[in-house]
Amino acid sequence: MSADEPWTIKRLLTWTTEYLTKHAADSPRLEAEILLAEARGCERIQLYTAFDDVVDDDVRTKFRALVKRRGEGTPVAYLVGRKEFYSLMLKVTPDVLIPRPETEHAVIAVLDLLKARPASDTPPAVIDIATGSGCIAIAVAKHAATAQVTATDISPAALAVARENAGAHQVAERIVFIESDLFAEVPTTKPFDIVVSNPPYVLESEWAELVPCVKDFEPKLAIVGGKTGLEITSRLITDAAERLRGGGWLVMEIHSGLEKETHALLTEDGRYEKISTVKDLAQLPRIVQARRKTS
Repeated sequence: MSADEPWTIKRLLTWTTEYLTKHAADSPRLEAEILLAEARGCERIQLYTAFDDVVDDDVRTKFRALVKRRGEGTPVAYLVGRKEFYSLMLKVTPDVLIPRPETEHAVIAVLDLLKARPASDTPPAVIDIATGSGCIAIAVAKHAATAQVTATDISPAALAVARENAGAHQVAERIVFIESDLFAEVPTTKPFDIVVSNPPYVLESEWAELVPCVKDFEPKLAIVGGKTGLEITSRLITDAAERLRGGGWLVMEIHSGLEKETHALLTEDGRYEKISTVKDLAQLPRIVQARRKTS
């Protein structure tokens, strides 16, 4: 490639894909496209009709800065300030965990349970514990029009992001946001039909081994669940049993290596039945759900 060859969109994408590959990016080509679209202020799909367009110096300067930060480890979602989840574009900041595709399985499980719920004049009550960006709560509210949704998080900064996302997707009036450590500040006036959560579940000992783009940038509070990884999960199981109506469901994302331990906690509690696991696309245990006994 000649040194004086013009920097077209195609040439920039080719060079950047090679650069990000060397820096261990998960999806080098996709990330290059997202960052270039961000620098140009356009949709990613528009790049495909403009491969031969020469990129001006201002855009190249913006793009170069973004690529440099990505090469240093900053996640793309934080660089562009957004991440798609369940076909919804959500704002993300370093105050919230970046939504993962695996967590979409929790949304699917909740929506399936709502569809199977017996007909009732009472709207279903769903609570999302440790909501972060609000991804689960917002996706449920968006796709289950009658659901009354509550979302909690211990982080006020995370709740601010979640509220903004709810407003952007026009479901803010249908979600009650509460700053709370799990259920601590949630009113006890009514039971819930579904408790759903993606709680912190990474072991403390695993933190140092996580990839730099996670451990150096994402909030540890939203990731690490303690020495065993089950500290938050255990509390959630106990507290949810107190707040679910008989026949209601607990739906949790779990550590793929702690499926047996999670099932054991649910069984030992004694108030749950129909305990099952949903695997993700990689065939790893990802979602555990259990029904609150009626008596």
